[in-house]
Amino acid sequence: MSRIGKMPIAIPAGVTVSVAENNKVTVKGPKGTLERVLPAAMTIKVEGNEVVVTRPNDLKQNRALHGLTRTLINNMVEGVVNGYSKVLEINGTGYRAAKSGKEMTLTLGYSHPVIMVDPEGITTEVDTNTNRITVKGIDKEKVGQYAAEIRAKRGPEPYKGKGIKYVDEIIRRKAGKTGKK
Repeated sequence: MSRIGKMPIAIPAGVTVSVAENNKVTVKGPKGTLERVLPAAMTIKVEGNEVVVTRPNDLKQNRALHGLTRTLINNMVEGVVNGYSKVLEINGTGYRAAKSGKEMTLTLGYSHPVIMVDPEGITTEVDTNTNRITVKGIDKEKVGQYAAEIRAKRGPEPYKGKGIKYVDEIIRRKAGKTGKK
């Protein structure tokens, strides 16, 4: 039995979870609503104030989907209650970010500014004093994906550490050139 998959998901007060046909799970909470179609092989039941995920048999595919399905539902519940955020940091001389409306303009040493528009359900905040970008939303997958797209515009390089990195990310540094002997 999957250690993660067999754990029930507690539904906090103010959150409603409903399962429709084809395992379409809808989670409504104080921060918004999330919907997702989950694998049809899994059985998802709302029992009282918790959600239980069970699998039909012990085939390798079903064992893999068991924990995944439970975690996806748990992330949806967590998202509508607390939300998710990722913080990125911009390092480098002249590298900066500016925000106007839903558009974020990144100056990253290219010949042109990079303009990014916030996707549906995602908000970004730019702190110009500390050169930090905060990506917030209720869908963990979308928050992580958008943060990765921002980071990919100028990933950190190993010599001086210039570029965009996550705040908790550690960049392995390399030694530069050595002189001739």
